Amino acid sequence: MKNIIFKEISKILEQDFILENPKDKNLAHFATPLAFSLAKTLKKNPMLIATELALKFENHHCFEKVEALNGYLNFKISKEFLNVLATKALKEPQNFTKGEVKDQSFLLEFVSANPTGPLHIGHARGAIFGDTLARIARHLGYKMDTEYYVNDAGNQIYLLGLSVLLSVKEQCLKEKVIYPNEYYKGEYIAELAKEAFAHFEKDFFKEENIPALASWAKDKMLHLIKEDLQKAKVNIDAYSNESSYYDALDETLQVLKKHGGIYEKEGKIWLASTLKGDEKDRVIIKEDGKGAYLAADIVYHKDKMSRSYDKCINIWGADHHGYILRMKAAMEFLGFDSNKLEIILTQMVSLLKDKEPYKMSKRAGNFILMSEVLDEIGADALRFIFLSKKCDTHLEFDINDLKKEDSSNPIFYINYAHARIHQVFIKAKKTPQDVLNADFSSLNQEGINLVFESLNLESILNDAFESRSLQKLPDYLKNLASNFHKFYNENRVVGAENEDTLLKLFSLVALSIKTGLSLMGIEAKNKME
Repeated sequence: MKNIIFKEISKILEQDFILENPKDKNLAHFATPLAFSLAKTLKKNPMLIATELALKFENHHCFEKVEALNGYLNFKISKEFLNVLATKALKEPQNFTKGEVKDQSFLLEFVSANPTGPLHIGHARGAIFGDTLARIARHLGYKMDTEYYVNDAGNQIYLLGLSVLLSVKEQCLKEKVIYPNEYYKGEYIAELAKEAFAHFEKDFFKEENIPALASWAKDKMLHLIKEDLQKAKVNIDAYSNESSYYDALDETLQVLKKHGGIYEKEGKIWLASTLKGDEKDRVIIKEDGKGAYLAADIVYHKDKMSRSYDKCINIWGADHHGYILRMKAAMEFLGFDSNKLEIILTQMVSLLKDKEPYKMSKRAGNFILMSEVLDEIGADALRFIFLSKKCDTHLEFDINDLKKEDSSNPIFYINYAHARIHQVFIKAKKTPQDVLNADFSSLNQEGINLVFESLNLESILNDAFESRSLQKLPDYLKNLASNFHKFYNENRVVGAENEDTLLKLFSLVALSIKTGLSLMGIEAKNKME
């Protein structure tokens, strides 16, 4: 809707301007401060300029009123034009708020948790944010491919194999073992050990077979990770393995060397990242000749940046904050524009249950499993709460609050609005198709505001995507549901003189709720159980 209105105003003004959304919809649906920027050039009072501009919109079919107020040019959309937009939306619900195909493309890498253990609740935040970002991007017409970078090589994978081996020796071979602090622990390791003992021959469990055992355990963990992501309705297009990039390491080092990006010192090869603003240089190749974790990651990012996407986006945990400058430095040394590498950080999550810290998982060892929380509150509630706050701020919530069936539980309250509308249609013995030809001439101001708010979803989606502030979508849905409930409680619907008009309005509200929830990976309910 906002794009349509913007184009209509542009035809009249014939110059650049900003279109704002006033808070008071009773005053105006849109406004522009153009008169203020023209005041210096025209050497006129902004109020006078705004008054002159308003006259250009006299009898315009889109607007009920265009007026100057305190230097602003205010636009109030007509009931007739809102009805045209609503009818189009309801006739083509599958295209509602969809954007035109754009020529901008993105590669989104997210989750990328080491396949050395199950996903924990911290991983879930980045997973849900990334999946929703991709859903919204595609809905708006952007090309966005998603990828998971699998750290399937290096010391952490060897430690996984060694941890499973020690557990086999302790549980199955009844040997006494000592677990060093850095080894992986928890019931999942014991479960892997039992499964490995049943899978391999007894004489397989020797030190020389640790790499093979580690590879087997890694595959098991990756399968579990994929299952957990599926349970959370998180879709990832491709999985890219760290091990596949080692063959390209030498070539990458040569390019870095050619551009002054690396140097040798103390038997190691260092990335000269301080030349690009980092606080210190970073080791790429260790004294033993093996690549540090950063080495394969640089090769992987070189590959990503070479794939002709307009932008590569990474979603990392907040503990990777110091990693940003070194990676951007490496990309610049390799000849890429580091501005095309965008990093989004997700902050920590604190879970409560009855206002007490949620108990750590025995199965995981020392963290809260994503799968356990999903089993307790379901994917819809988890997705909603994780998207309800900006991802770079700390999130704390009590899972029992998400089980309440009242207005304090936002996902319940929004679903209740959608289900309520569905039940009203049943009571009226009508379908949305039956009321398509109704008009909005009899709607009061609150009803018109509700129409406008429902049609404003596309603008919210664009804003949420462009600013990477996905919390704007659940905020919008909460506000829309609240305004709907208020309107419903104040207006008789079934049996009213303008029943069809009100039902058409409700149908539009339901479409906005259903579309918004769907883009969050949540299915709107038609009936509350």
